[in-house]
Order: sequence, then structure tokens, then C-alpha cells
Amino acid sequence: MEAFKLWQKQSVYCRAEPEIIESPCYKTKGRPADGRVPDHYEYYVTGSCTVAVQTRRDAEASLGCFVLATNDTDTARLDAGELLRTCKSQQQVERGFRFLKSPDFLVSSLYLKKPERIEVLLMVMTLCLMVYAAIQHRIRYELKRQSRTFPDMKKKPAQNPTGRWVFLCFDGIHVLSVNGTEKHMVGISERQSTIIFILGSTYQEIYS
Repeated sequence: MEAFKLWQKQSVYCRAEPEIIESPCYKTKGRPADGRVPDHYEYYVTGSCTVAVQTRRDAEASLGCFVLATNDTDTARLDAGELLRTCKSQQQVERGFRFLKSPDFLVSSLYLKKPERIEVLLMVMTLCLMVYAAIQHRIRYELKRQSRTFPDMKKKPAQNPTGRWVFLCFDGIHVLSVNGTEKHMVGISERQSTIIFILGSTYQEIYS
């Protein structure tokens, strides 16, 4: 009973009415004879757990609750819902800067000492990230709007490919020059044509 009382004290939601079961025990093996007095008894504590309805409702209502503070006092510009969406969208920005710092960015290492040069490099990298995020957003938006798909890395149809994966998939396209003036794009695959088509006439003219 002490163990049950300890569990009941530590349990936040569950409650149970304990039931003590008495079990006779015999030293000899086999079925005991009728009327034989047990050598000793063992006791077990059991019971069914229950959760009060109001307790469960209060717990479900508190799921995912957290404090969201801001110094933006212009309530007319951001309401609580928009503020929450803006806060959650920060992870996309952080994911983008993580991509910039990774070796997959495919740029040579640069060593700069002057603060102004470092600032310029950061500006260029941030601009690259903005273009990268814009093209990724455009591709995902158009795929969904036009009900089309693009094969992911596992060759399964998807509507949310990363910009990096799309860039890698464009490897293999070449420009064929005829007589030094006439140029043709060759080596365009079906998946590359999908991206070119959904991005509109400007991209279609470039790869035509």
C-alpha cells in the first residue's frame, strides 16, 4: 500500500481506488487438499485508473501553450495569430543561414580581416539566400497551384522540393552553338522541363 500511495501522490492526472487481493500459498507442490489451511498468504494491490473529465479537458487545453513576448507595440500591424506565425517562420530563416554556413554552399573558403569586407561578404551571402528562398518558394507555390509534382531524392512525387535539390537536378544541361551564332539548349530532361514550365514564359525563353 505504501508504493500505491506514493504512486498516487506523484500522479498528476490518474486516480485509482485500490483493491487488495489475498492469495493463499502452500509449501508443497500440486493442488492442496480440501480444507487444508494455507501456510501463508500473499497480498496484491490492484485497481482501475480513471481520469476526471474536467482534469483531462484542462490538460488538453494547456497542450502547446507557451509565452510569446514581443517589443512590437503596434497591435494594429500584428495580431496574436500573425505574431505566432511570424515567430514560427523564423526557423525557415535559421535553416537558410545554416545552409549558407555548410560546405554544401559550394563556394571556396574566404579569409577576411577587415570588418567592411566581412560586412560586404555577409551582404552578398544574404542576398544569395534571399534569391534561393524566393525561387524555392516560387517552385513550391507553382507546383501546388498547378497540381504538378517533382521527384524528390527518393524518386517519389513531391510538391515541396528544396531549392538545392532542384539546382542539382539541373546539372547536365548544355548550350549547343551552331556556326558561332545559333544556340540551342540540349540535355533537358522531363523533370527539368517541369520546373521550366511552371516558372513561366521568362524561364521558357531562356531554356528554349
